[in-house]
Parts: sequence; structure tokens; C-alpha cells
Amino acid sequence: MEKIFIATGDIGPNREDPDEMFAQVKDVLLGADLVFGQLEPCIAASGTPACQPRLPMRCRPRMAEAIERAGYDVISFATNHCMDWGRPAFFDTIRFINEHGMACVGAGKDLADARKPVIKTLDDGTRIGFLAYCSILPQDYWANEERPGANPLRAVTAYVPKEHDQPETPVRMFSFPHPDDLDNMLSDIAALRPQVDILMVSFHWGIHFIPAVIAYYQKYAARFAIDAGADIIIGHHEHILKPIEVYKGKAIIYGMANFGLEGPEKFFEGKGDLRDSRSHQDIAALNPDMGKKKKTMPEDSYKSMAVKCVIEDKKIKRVSFLPVKLSDDNIPRFVKACDPEFKEIADYMTSITLDQKIDPHFTVEGDEVRVI
Repeated sequence: MEKIFIATGDIGPNREDPDEMFAQVKDVLLGADLVFGQLEPCIAASGTPACQPRLPMRCRPRMAEAIERAGYDVISFATNHCMDWGRPAFFDTIRFINEHGMACVGAGKDLADARKPVIKTLDDGTRIGFLAYCSILPQDYWANEERPGANPLRAVTAYVPKEHDQPETPVRMFSFPHPDDLDNMLSDIAALRPQVDILMVSFHWGIHFIPAVIAYYQKYAARFAIDAGADIIIGHHEHILKPIEVYKGKAIIYGMANFGLEGPEKFFEGKGDLRDSRSHQDIAALNPDMGKKKKTMPEDSYKSMAVKCVIEDKKIKRVSFLPVKLSDDNIPRFVKACDPEFKEIADYMTSITLDQKIDPHFTVEGDEVRVI
């Protein structure tokens, strides 16, 4: 018998009626056997804003109830906002996730705790394991032996001059997974692999708001993870869709974009309009489309997806993505093949995947786009 697993990108409702955020997608999510999501903000009423973040993000505690009602089972809290409101809010978030029957992965009271996997068993006995890592980390947001935080997969960036003998000339940028974090990830996968039938690795990573581009460290980390035993890579953070690659028959989803996440203005607790803040203007400069309309994100950020895995005989038999369109108010809805937005999103995925010199393995099948 087939089982269905669905993964979505960043979530974080923060409105008077939080169920409104998932009203048009919850039937699909509730119809799956297992649902994974990435929590972007803290869920807390406690805390004080940290010094590091441009935009400290938190949503009210009752938002956890809406996420549970939408059908989520496993939540990664390996986010670059996990410590935005300090340790009280960090621990409150994990508590709220757990109290509402969801499993939290990718964050913990120390590094050992943050590295712990989540294992879920489907009713046919299939055991699915989850590991989650964050590469987008303000200073000290990552867990260590004595400090809470996200499970890190940091990246090291090298700037290499194109003309080594000419000072202040253009450079090429290269990035690589931090050796210590990479070793930890490979050890985590090796330890989890014998315990599960399917192993999923989640990464909060990538280059936000810039279309198509994948960082070097992402390719290295994803392929190392698959070589070590991962069955699928699930990526998010960039707030924009990114390419999909098939490596050794396994899908690497570089970026699923936002799913049930409010616009940044819903988290802004400063004075005046978010668009007037220096921090937002710095981010807006990354994408020239961001400042064209009243929206706080570029048009590409309103294209999204959910990833669907069909599981049979305790293996992933098929991977597809379900195109999603976000309203101006960031409410997601699945689009059908007969809708113009379906072709728009499918064509966009083909375009950005080709842009990164990756062969797009996409075939439209009903209201889904099959990857493998």
C-alpha cells in the first residue's frame, strides 16, 4: 500500500485567525501519512530581542495550535531566527511544538541534543528518520557543548582574486561546508541509517531572494549526505524557489520557498514602516523586483511548492512537487494543471534549474510535476 509524505518550506503564521493561513491547503496535508515543515520564527510570548538579527521574528503561542491543525507531524526548528528572542523564547518554541503533538528536530539544549534525529513509524511499519541542519547562522545561534541553538552546518567562504597580482580587482567566491560540522553530519547519517528505512535530511541554507543561484557549499553538503546514506534532501530558507537536482537517483530539493509564512512586516516590531528600515533596504537591494510594488517580497517569492514522496515497500518510489501560489497576503493554495499559475511555476522551475546547469528531470503528471 502506498504511503504519502509531504514536505513544505518555511511556515510561521502570525495573524488573528491563524487557521486562515492553511485553509486552502490543509485538506492535502491532512490527507498525507506524514508532513514535515520548517518553522521560521520563534513561537513565544517571552524573551528580549537579540542584538544580531535584522528582524527578530516570533509569533504568538496559539500559532502552534494552527500548525498542528494543518496536519504537520515533524517540525525543523533549525532556523536562523531560533535565538532571535533569547533562550526563554527558544525553549518555549520547542515546548509548544512538543505539547501540540509534533516532533521537533534540528535544535536543542546543546549540540548533542540538537543533533538528535526524529524517527517516525508509519502504520505499515515504515520507519522514516529526519535530521535537520542550519547554515544561515548569526553569531552564536548554533548549539555547542554548553549552549543551546540550531544544529549547525556552517559554511566557509573563500574570496579568490581573478587576477592574483592586482590588488582590489574582482574576486570569485567559493564556499565549503565547515569541516567539523560536515564530520558531525556524516556521523549522524551513519548512526541513523541502520535504524530507518528512509532517511531525510533537511537544510536551512542557501542564498536568499536571488533567483536560481545555488552556493557551492550546498552542492557539496547535499552530495556528501546522499553518499553517506540520505534518501532525499529537503532545502528551504531562501524565500524563493531554487532548482531541483537528481543525484544518484535521489532528489535534492535546493529550495521550496515560503509556504505558510507571513510577510516580514507581520513580525516587524519597530517604529514606522518596515520598508523604511535600513535592514529591509539592504535585503531589498538583492532583488530589483522587491521594491516595485507595495509587497515586502519580490514577485518570485509568491511562487512556491510542496514536495510529495510516494512510499511503497518501505522505499521512496516517486518524488514530485505540487505547485503552490501564494496570495498577496501570503496564503498558500495548490494550483491545478488547468490553472495558468501551474505552467508558470513549472516553467520557472525548469528555467532556474537549467540556469544552474542542472538537467531538469520534470514531467507533468496530473496536478503534480514528477521529479523521479
